[in-house]
Order: sequence, then structure tokens, then C-alpha cells
Amino acid sequence: MTATSVLPARFETVEDLEDFMTRPDEALIADLARVDGDILILGVAGKMGPTLARMAKRAAPEKRVIGVARFSEPDLVARLQSWGIETIKADLMDAEALAALPKCKNVIFMAGMKFGASGNQALTWAMNTHVPAMVAETFKDSRIVAFSTGNVYPLVDVFQGGALESQPAEPRGEYAMSCLGRERMFEHFSRKHGTPGRIFRLNYAIDCRYGVLYDLASRIKAGTVIDLSLMGHVNVIWQGDANAQALRCLAHTTEVTSPINCSGPETLSLRWLVTELAARLGVEPKLVGAEPSTAWLTNTAQANTLFGYPSVPLGAMLDWVADWVARGEVAYNKPTKFEARTGAF
Repeated sequence: MTATSVLPARFETVEDLEDFMTRPDEALIADLARVDGDILILGVAGKMGPTLARMAKRAAPEKRVIGVARFSEPDLVARLQSWGIETIKADLMDAEALAALPKCKNVIFMAGMKFGASGNQALTWAMNTHVPAMVAETFKDSRIVAFSTGNVYPLVDVFQGGALESQPAEPRGEYAMSCLGRERMFEHFSRKHGTPGRIFRLNYAIDCRYGVLYDLASRIKAGTVIDLSLMGHVNVIWQGDANAQALRCLAHTTEVTSPINCSGPETLSLRWLVTELAARLGVEPKLVGAEPSTAWLTNTAQANTLFGYPSVPLGAMLDWVADWVARGEVAYNKPTKFEARTGAF
């Protein structure tokens, strides 16, 4: 989310990208001002965590913002600290380390395991279900916004408008099952202790360095064939908007934690996205297959009512990602695997 209505034409550097992505708007600043206490971010070292932490500090400079992770990336601690964010190195599976963390009034839970889940189911369940239970007990007196995924929903008809939060969960594969387990743990302990919270069901965040649009643009540039029969439709949202909504959820918790969908409001045709990106890249795309009639899609009417529509439109995301990929700028090299209809990641 941006504090200005003027969008940049491109991002020259990672620093430019992250500076724009972490600018808070007045609505976020106002919501965090209404929320008492400091902010603890568990699992801050993931793809979204550093920019979420920086945005939180910029929106509420008077609050302590504390990021917790194992910090395997050497320079991340220094980067976070340069932004005014305190860091604590800890393994969330270590009960003693978890108990020793500061009991902040506000907790953003971002830890979890997705990639490699199919090859290590036991660890996936431990990270996605056991750790949330430990966190929910340890921080029972806090507000907890817990990241989750739209993968807990069934595949829905592409003309349905996406799954609402009231849609019964129907996870495919052990990753999605374990994510539903995560949600159930936070729900159980929220009921037990009266812990207010939100379950933040996100799909899919867009950064120039990763995400569905990056995956498509990099494949188009490489001349890779894109098979539309795997997944023909998606939802996407700018990562800055997703981070802002997650932080604003701290001011919009429910007495028993409840799900809220986060994504862009449009049901997007993958064929159209590929065509648009290819035109920007000056490449003829290679498409095969016919789109299925179902996809993992969410309806974000609730979030749009609370927070308004995302500030970054789809056209800007397409321009930015295509330009970034065309120039061969830095990437995370972490495919989203959005096309995995079986839920195997």
C-alpha cells in the first residue's frame, strides 16, 4: 500500500522497490494508533516478513517492532535493525525459547512450511500445526493475526466469484491439511482463552522478485511452454497491500478468531495474464491446454469492506514485474507452484 496516489513507472533497485512497498498509508497509521502495545512478528525471515516488519515500524514508529526467526540469511538481521526493528534469533519449535520471548500485546504469526512439504510430511505438520498450538498457548493474552492460505478451500467454479470465508474447508494434500490444522489450533485456543485474532487467508502476494506474475513472466522470457490445463485462473494482490491488510487486522480482530480472505478482487484469466506479460516482454508466448472450470479462488468482499480496494492495480503489477524480469533483476527463485491442483508442494 502506498501513501501517494502517484505510482512509479518502474523500480530501478531493490531499495526502491522495498521503500515503495513499505510506505504506510493514513488508514494503516490510524489503525495501528488504535491498537495498544508493541508488535511481535514470528517467522519474520520469510518472503513477506521483512517488508511487513518495516511497514509496521514506519506506520507506528513509537511501538517496538520485534522480529523472531532462525535467521539463516546472513545479512537480514542487520537490514532489519537498520530499519529500527529489533531481532531475536529463536527456533519456535523450542518451547523454552518460545516462552522466553517478550509477551507483546500484538502478534503476527508468519511461520510455516510449504515448499518441500510433500517430501517431509512430519516436519510440515509440526511446523504448521504443533508450533501454532504452542504459540497460541504462549501468547494467549495477545491479539494474534495468523497467516494462512486459500489452499484450505476446495477448488471452486471460476464463475462463482471465489470462495467466501463461510465456505467449508476442503483441503487437498497434506500441506493444506496441515494449514487447516494451524487454523484449528488458533481457533481452539482462542475459544479456550478468549484470545482475539484473525486467520489471514492469503493468495497470492505479488513482489517483483517472486509470485505468480514473476513465475509467468520468467517462463515467458525463457520460452517455456505454459500449460493452462493445470490452473487457468488466479487471484493476486500487491505484497504491500497484503502486508497492510495483515497489520490492519490487529485493529479488526474478532473475540473468537475468524478467517478473512486477502487477495485482489478480480478473478484473473491465466491466458490473459500471459498475453499481457508477453506483450510487455516482446515475446510470443507458448500456451497449451484448455483451462479447467475450477480453480483456487477467494472472494475478498469482507476485506474490501473493511480496508477498501487494494491501492496497487493489476496493470501496475504487470508493468513492474515484466520490466523487472526483462532486465534480469534479482529474484528469490522460489516458485509459487500455484498450478499444483493436487496440493502437492
